[in-house]
Amino acid sequence: MKHTAALETVFVDVPDAALEAYEAALGTVCTTVGFFRDDRAEKWRVEGVKPVGVGEADLQAALFLAGAISGIAATLMRTATAAEGWLARTRASFPEQSIGNRFVVRGTHLGGPAAPGRITLVLDAGLAFGSGEHGSTRGCLRALEFLAHRHPRRILDMGTGSGILAIAAARLLRRRVLATDIEPWSIRVSRENAAQNAVKNLVRCRLANGWHDPFVRAHGPYDLVLANILARPLCAMAKSLACHLAPGGAVILSGLLATQARMVLAAHRPHGLLLARVLREGAWTTLVLVKRNGRA
Repeated sequence: MKHTAALETVFVDVPDAALEAYEAALGTVCTTVGFFRDDRAEKWRVEGVKPVGVGEADLQAALFLAGAISGIAATLMRTATAAEGWLARTRASFPEQSIGNRFVVRGTHLGGPAAPGRITLVLDAGLAFGSGEHGSTRGCLRALEFLAHRHPRRILDMGTGSGILAIAAARLLRRRVLATDIEPWSIRVSRENAAQNAVKNLVRCRLANGWHDPFVRAHGPYDLVLANILARPLCAMAKSLACHLAPGGAVILSGLLATQARMVLAAHRPHGLLLARVLREGAWTTLVLVKRNGRA
């Protein structure tokens, strides 16, 4: 992955309540966004890497919106980032990671044989979160193991990002997976990653605006939905999710801080979705919900 343009790192320091808003803001122009907790300051550093001078108007608009939503006006800071130096540091902070009992995540820069007895998921280190240990992704992979015995047939990964969860589901369950996202770059990257992991015939990547997309609705009801997004969008989609989940179907919800889990669960319970399992990874929580009585 080579960069010809000069790069810069843009970052803000925000409290818990503003994390998701500012992550989404930087994500509008940065192809990689990470966030790291400073427990002593009780704040998160949210940072992204982008080409210098690119997307400035969009970034400022997104930051203004993040401040309005969260009620916290954060100051954007910048540092110059050498392209090769950034990639080298990213690779160094992305070692092979064993997750749960079944998965290993490793960068394309790593050589050597695959871990025996595990499914190896290969990603470009330049697109990975920070250390490669993002808690919401780890929680989703562990939840996927927990649900494997249900043998779901129709699977949707909404907000696929790099495609890692869709790829993991396809590899573990040997089923077709519909992977959607609202970002064109995400669809391109997820297609490349599906091919890299030898599941391009199982993972169908589509640009789509969630449940508003007729194609997504038409291919339901789903036996399994994975949604590693953000707390507020998950709450807003609760009714649509329940309506397009098959009787007895399961959903994995993540991208949640531990403090947000109760709110997300409360949004889904009125629509017939009951808690089956809670998985925690550091500050992050993953919820596994199941549709009761075949009713939405």
